[in-house]
Amino acid sequence: MERESETSAGPQRVAVIIACQDVRKYISSTVRACRAIPSVDLIVVVDDGSTDDTSQVARAAGAVVVRHSVSRGRASALETGVKVAAMRDRTDWPARNLLFLSPDLGDSAVEANALVEAVNSGLADCAVGVVPVEDGTRRGATWVMAGNGIRQSTGWDVSGPLSLQRCLTREVINEVMPFSNGWGADVGMTIDLLIAGFSIVEIPCAFHHLDEHRVEPNSHKRAQYWDIWWAIKARRLRRRRVPLVLRIPSWDQEVGRPYAIRGRTLSASRPDEGGDQPEEESTGA
Repeated sequence: MERESETSAGPQRVAVIIACQDVRKYISSTVRACRAIPSVDLIVVVDDGSTDDTSQVARAAGAVVVRHSVSRGRASALETGVKVAAMRDRTDWPARNLLFLSPDLGDSAVEANALVEAVNSGLADCAVGVVPVEDGTRRGATWVMAGNGIRQSTGWDVSGPLSLQRCLTREVINEVMPFSNGWGADVGMTIDLLIAGFSIVEIPCAFHHLDEHRVEPNSHKRAQYWDIWWAIKARRLRRRRVPLVLRIPSWDQEVGRPYAIRGRTLSASRPDEGGDQPEEESTGA
């Protein structure tokens, strides 16, 4: 059933949350593209300890900017953005849905409108953007580990386990916070929201990363791998998984079709493994 986009209390709006560091070359075009997405009325850029003028550039482009004086990691930056968005919600309107985007999407950020529409219409509680790839494309160790971890924990045969582009309802966010540390935030929230009984869908989007040819240092790759490994491992240690009888078989799954557990919401408690509770350091309109 389609969710009402407007209620008697007011329209359903969306806040964009962009966690970033040292992206002055890309952030302006990304923010401008986000402003063109219908339903988006707030863009929060969390500058996670940049050494350049990312904050000033983002603010000039029209974003609300919050800056961490030192880097606290992706999870902490996202949590800061969520809290700032909540502080700016109108009491007479529904709480904003949240759209997490990478800072280097540039003009292609407008493709996220498909994710917003999927959530606002009620198709799913969380919509994840995936870029179609050719069959036979080689996958890295982190991608394989993340995909296997999500599938083994929930039964969802995800095609883009490392996607950072996603739109979620506020109800989902309230359930899955605090996030797993660092780069484990997205994989962790995927597992947690499915265990909690929410639905998720992958939507093809023509996203283009402006710095896709940049070679990440080995230290970054190692940090990403181990953050995601721990997000998965922590849930296994606490036996956080969807029972086999509640899983939808892989042959009945595909991109564009929502996935959720069968029939009921699980009541298992979440692991208490979030990172630092971020503090707002500065804002600007």
